[in-house]
Amino acid sequence: MINFEEELKKFHLSLEIEEAEEALYKKNLTDLADLVVEIVKDVKKNEE
Repeated sequence: MINFEEELKKFHLSLEIEEAEEALYKKNLTDLADLVVEIVKDVKKNEE
């Protein structure tokens, strides 16, 4: 039978995951809400 407590003690994240996670958090990613806000700003600006 698997001893989950022992297995959890052995668990370590791989460097690739940590490096990828860090790179993603450092980037300023545009999401759908950001795009909608920009589109609304542009529409209002063009209406003036």
